[in-house]
Amino acid sequence: MSDPMRPRASLRTAVVWEVLKDALDRRAKAAGADAAGGHGALDVLDTGGGTGKFAVPVARLGHRVTVVDPSPDALFALERRAAEAGVADRVRGVQGDAHGLFDVVERGGYDAVLCHGVLEYVDDPADGLRNAVAALRPVGGTLSVLASGLGGAALARALAGHFTEARQALTDPSGRWGEGDPMPRRFTADQLTELVTASGLEVAAVHGVRIFADLVPGVLVDTEPDASEALLRLEATAAELPAFHAIAPQLHVLGERH
Repeated sequence: MSDPMRPRASLRTAVVWEVLKDALDRRAKAAGADAAGGHGALDVLDTGGGTGKFAVPVARLGHRVTVVDPSPDALFALERRAAEAGVADRVRGVQGDAHGLFDVVERGGYDAVLCHGVLEYVDDPADGLRNAVAALRPVGGTLSVLASGLGGAALARALAGHFTEARQALTDPSGRWGEGDPMPRRFTADQLTELVTASGLEVAAVHGVRIFADLVPGVLVDTEPDASEALLRLEATAAELPAFHAIAPQLHVLGERH
């Protein structure tokens, strides 16, 4: 869990990064074998990739990454981050969104697609996910989906003393706790996996994300010796247990096309 190329804010991204990195490594080895040995460089698409929290570490693995994001400010920050990391030649940012994806990128041209923090905001999550899958190569491909979890939001509102809002989140069709909720939509693990399978992919793994990291006081992690690494190990263990998916603030689903 001490990978130096793990994205920043590692307590909140470590589980996703480890799963994603392993999947890309497997895909790269297969591509290298097809090319008569070695590890193959992959073409990776990051939809809604913003400032490159995942795109830049993926590029540091040797892959070519295209980031599609509607925000020009985020793309400017991406360019700066890629340059600072020495991977500017492997990261390309283009302005666009999930529904108009093929106005700016090639259909069927990518070995892996990241769809992180996108499905909560699009008008039609199923359509947005179909576009992401259509960007994968016809044979083989990996899809990484990260979205907000319903149970984690309800738990957070309850722990803050907002019991009515917690109940509202559990009963609202979109998983929102009220008019002031900044998140347009949340998902259960079943809803997210159903979307992935309906898009034509096999679900390879489901993980809960930030199960404890959002609840543990930061001062405890910062001051207790080895607390950070211990919390990372706890997150990694709990992330794979279905019982914890129901209370995770975020859910990660890995889909594969074989």
